[in-house]
Amino acid sequence: MRDLVAQRLYALCCGYEDLNDHAALRNDPLMQTAVGTGDELGSSPTLCRLEQRATRSDIVALNRVLIDQFIASQATCPEELVLDIDASDIPLHGEQEQTEFHAYYDHYCYLPLYVFAGKAMLACVLRRSRIDGAKHAAAVIKLIVTRLRQTWPALRIIVRGDSGFCRQRLIRWCERHAVGYVIGMARNARLHRHVADWEQTMAQAFHDTGVKQRLIRQFSYAAKSWDRERRLITRLEFGTQGTNPRFIVTNLDRPAEELYDDLYCQRGEAENRIKETQLDLFGTRQLPQVPGQLAAHLVLGIGLR
Repeated sequence: MRDLVAQRLYALCCGYEDLNDHAALRNDPLMQTAVGTGDELGSSPTLCRLEQRATRSDIVALNRVLIDQFIASQATCPEELVLDIDASDIPLHGEQEQTEFHAYYDHYCYLPLYVFAGKAMLACVLRRSRIDGAKHAAAVIKLIVTRLRQTWPALRIIVRGDSGFCRQRLIRWCERHAVGYVIGMARNARLHRHVADWEQTMAQAFHDTGVKQRLIRQFSYAAKSWDRERRLITRLEFGTQGTNPRFIVTNLDRPAEELYDDLYCQRGEAENRIKETQLDLFGTRQLPQVPGQLAAHLVLGIGLR
């Protein structure tokens, strides 16, 4: 088992993503030396059977390595940890299982869900694309937070995401379990009415000075589906192109400017981690599927369903 896994991983690192490459690689002296044997390595069918026989428990165990490795990399307990949650596309070009068209990305794709802590990837869930982008988010965050607190009970945890993750299931779970959150919120007519007076003042200041105006304000707000009011922070701008408001919802008790500029706006760094996953780790390749219907499994190097 160890030799087969090593063979597959070393080949991926060298740019050999396809299993049929191993028809030649199994006899390559360099690959045999890297694996640690002088005999023939596994054949393409053998490696295919290895990947296709992965079970739910195997997938969970593989993902646990991501979190355990991250914990082991920390010399001491961090005071605070920000979990970036995001989704992106994996383009499909053939007859892959559960192929679906995604209107936003304008192609057939999968829609994996990622969770990062800084530069460390803590979870990757391979999903079909015709779903809510926040599907499984609360369940994945629950698993990660539970494991982190087993080692670091006093750790402060903050979940950060864009407006696609402004879902009550995730927000309420964070509130019940003392997890902070700072999550984007999509604009709507009610929100625009809340900030109309501020925008009018900014518009007058812009017309008087010709200088682009920027404000960060806060207010309490509750959508119809919410069980109570929550703290919203808005970043308002007015310039030559008119207004450009942004909104975030949070349960953190920090200054509005700090939350928006120093915390929420740093969310974009997670996009670089996704690019690294897709480009450097061949994340845009079709991954082997666990037999049966697609389900939300956590994965490391093996596709899930």
